[in-house]
Amino acid sequence: MVQPDMKKLVAYSSVSHLGFVVLGICAMNVQGMQGAVYQMLAHGISTGGLFLLVGMLSDRRHTRLISEFGGLKNSMPRLTAAFLVITLASIGMPALNGFIGEFLTMLGAFLWDPRFVVVAGLGVILSAVYMLWMFQRVYLGPITNEKNATLPDLQPREWASVLPLCALAIAMGVFPSLFLAPMELSVKKVVERVQAGQPVRADNPAQPVRAENGVQPVRVQ
Repeated sequence: MVQPDMKKLVAYSSVSHLGFVVLGICAMNVQGMQGAVYQMLAHGISTGGLFLLVGMLSDRRHTRLISEFGGLKNSMPRLTAAFLVITLASIGMPALNGFIGEFLTMLGAFLWDPRFVVVAGLGVILSAVYMLWMFQRVYLGPITNEKNATLPDLQPREWASVLPLCALAIAMGVFPSLFLAPMELSVKKVVERVQAGQPVRADNPAQPVRAENGVQPVRVQ
């Protein structure tokens, strides 16, 4: 929350996302594992998009300090809109991709041990606080630095790279079954093998590793 560098703040949010992935894997049930896989997909879009947008600002101002910005919505409305969509996806707003992964992960964690949901829920609240506070200081309010008044908005080449990320963030939040259905069978097989205490082949999760000479091999991934 006190991190002054936008890029480092996004990096910390990335660590938070991967914490949910670990929680879903540790739950080792279908809901938790599906949430972990979905969160990894959503993480690639939202965090990648945030790094991309922060890079665009850094390229224009040659700084990533939050204190150097302010009121960018007045000079860069299109970039502000794109940053808002990706930020909301990152903090898990309903109808965006981050919500599906976090919800399934917390559901799986609740079925495993409800105490972990309390900690995970606190993480969701804190992530919303520091991400939205950063957005407020950078984009909302009056322009606090004259250098920001003449910054160019998204160019066609930049818009072509940002728009697909926004579209994917919305599509994954509105139509999650398009992504959950293909992974369901593999996730169930992995969960069944792990719960049964059988090692799983890395190249084929549905096929356990065969024992040789009566000794069950253990694969370290």
